[in-house]
Amino acid sequence: MILTATKRSKNDNLGVIRNNGMIPGVVYGVRVENTMVSVPNNDFEKILKIAGESSTIVLEIKGDESKKEASKKVDVLIHDMQLDPIKGNPCHIDFLAIDMNKPVEVKIPIEFIGLAPAEKDGLGVLVKVLHEIEIEALPKDLPHNVTVDVSVLLALSDQIHVKDIAIPKGVTIKTHVDEVVALIGAIKEEPVEEAPVDLSAIEVEKKGKQEEEGAEGEATTPEEKTTK
Repeated sequence: MILTATKRSKNDNLGVIRNNGMIPGVVYGVRVENTMVSVPNNDFEKILKIAGESSTIVLEIKGDESKKEASKKVDVLIHDMQLDPIKGNPCHIDFLAIDMNKPVEVKIPIEFIGLAPAEKDGLGVLVKVLHEIEIEALPKDLPHNVTVDVSVLLALSDQIHVKDIAIPKGVTIKTHVDEVVALIGAIKEEPVEEAPVDLSAIEVEKKGKQEEEGAEGEATTPEEKTTK
């Protein structure tokens, strides 16, 4: 996968770059000077869907034609990516230049598959503790992700650990093997909230009863008046 990049300077307006359909970024790492670049937004998002953040990309940095500068191809990983807080799309990218013959450490996402019988039967709820793990491998051996099948979770308190994850040949897991990836947790009962007591209504009702009882005590019939 090849992604074309254009050099930029620190004086370039980042807002203008983004409005022109480009994403500002920087390249650094093995055998490359820190270079500020910008890449086409559409091309980057297409590659991101295929490669993710753990597959290598060939970044072709265009040379300055006015200086008769040749283009340069660099093997990179998407090392860091900032997202627009409102739109959610990439607004800045860090590309890490790597040596294809040396192992690298990266974090790759966990994809959960299957259905946990314990959750299906109402014995508990599925809790996903980890969503990525750290691995080490040669760039050509880096997987896009790892899968975890939760259908082995049969009972309450069943767990899946990092050591249970199947990984491709040539890949070493750096995350501690005893870390919990997923488990079946107890179902929490929602507390029953009692309706608040309206003290003002009680006082009004109490006062009304007292006035009613007082009125009954003072009431007299015509016969009583005559007798008096």
